[in-house]
Amino acid sequence: MKGTVKFFNHLKSFGFIKAEDEKEYFVHSSGINNNAKLNENDKVTFDLEDDKRGKKAVNVTLEK
Repeated sequence: MKGTVKFFNHLKSFGFIKAEDEKEYFVHSSGINNNAKLNENDKVTFDLEDDKRGKKAVNVTLEK
C-alpha cells in the first residue's frame, strides 16, 4: 500500500501514515525498513498488520 507520513515523533518513535485508502495507520519505528527517518509528507510504501488496537503499518519503506 502507498501513503504519506502525516506525523512522526522521533523522540517517542511513532507516528501516523495517511494511506491511499484515506485511512490513517499507526507506525512504530520497529516497523520501518533500513532505519529510515520518517518526516512529515514523506511518501512511503507499507504493509498492514493486525494489532491489538487495530491495524498498523509495518515493512515501511521510503519511496525515492
